[in-house]
Amino acid sequence: MNKPDLFRCFQKYINIAIQVSVSSRKSASSHMSSALVSNDPGKDFVIAGQYQLRTKLGSGSFGDVYSAISLKTSSEYAIKLEHIKARHPQLQYEYKVYKMLQGGSRIPCVHTFGQERNFNFLIVDILGKSVEEYFIMCERKFSLKTVLHLAQQMLSAIEFVHSRGLIHRDIKPDNFVMGLRLMHNKLYMIDFGLAKKYRDSRSLEHIPYREGKSLTGTARYASINAHIGAEQSRRDDLESLGYVLVYLCAGVLPWQGLPAKDKKEKYTRISQKKQATTIEKLCQGLPAEFVAYLKYSRSLRFEETPDYKYLDTLFQNLRRTVSTTNELVYDWSKPRNLPTR
Repeated sequence: MNKPDLFRCFQKYINIAIQVSVSSRKSASSHMSSALVSNDPGKDFVIAGQYQLRTKLGSGSFGDVYSAISLKTSSEYAIKLEHIKARHPQLQYEYKVYKMLQGGSRIPCVHTFGQERNFNFLIVDILGKSVEEYFIMCERKFSLKTVLHLAQQMLSAIEFVHSRGLIHRDIKPDNFVMGLRLMHNKLYMIDFGLAKKYRDSRSLEHIPYREGKSLTGTARYASINAHIGAEQSRRDDLESLGYVLVYLCAGVLPWQGLPAKDKKEKYTRISQKKQATTIEKLCQGLPAEFVAYLKYSRSLRFEETPDYKYLDTLFQNLRRTVSTTNELVYDWSKPRNLPTR
């Protein structure tokens, strides 16, 4: 081998060695980076020296929800976790909202907010399954009696939130959950990461009407005004509740499952279908009270205080016509597939 060939061969091996070294460093760096930004806290993760994670209860855009047990008292809690580098962190804000709502009979008790390693955490009382989970268990349709039991409790929760100067802005079956044990028949409202003040805490002045807002909340249940870019207020929470109730009665809404190539087109098609569907058509086959509810909620002006009593009376009177007892027996609590004698 002559000298030029020997030099080229040597240079080739040097380049290979450099590439391997760089690749190894990148791989190691990648593994370190993954460890630093991992969204999995691990089974043995203990928060604030007291709360040990157990089972993952659910996930969302913010992060994950786990059940946890206090190593001091053996009490069980729900813990929401989000990575400290989350693109849109919301747990600290949600903690502040929960603090504003403490004392409400349909609001879970919030315990603390903080940071542990790479995570923000929010600790609240643990509750049962969501209305959406029970809905799926019941093959995606509730009896009218069950819907009316839920409707009055949902309306009560929304009224309380509004009384504290807040709107929820993401009313959906997933954000209403049932209690546990002695409270298993009681409904609670959760997930306040999108909540917003609609009035000033001191002056009680209502926020101004604006347009050109992006859609906040879940498109399936969003109000028409939210779709067209209007600032949301109390009326929008109530309109969303109307869609939730129709969904629970009918099993589906007309704007579900529309084909779309992306989220923008999906939102546009849902908005168009929602505006094109008359309230009478939407509530076809349902009692007239559902039509009255949606007509009223859509008729409200931006700053108008809703007549919650009127809406509650609609459901209360209807409930009396379908049930002779006030006993809270939901579809999911009825015995199913029991052997017959």
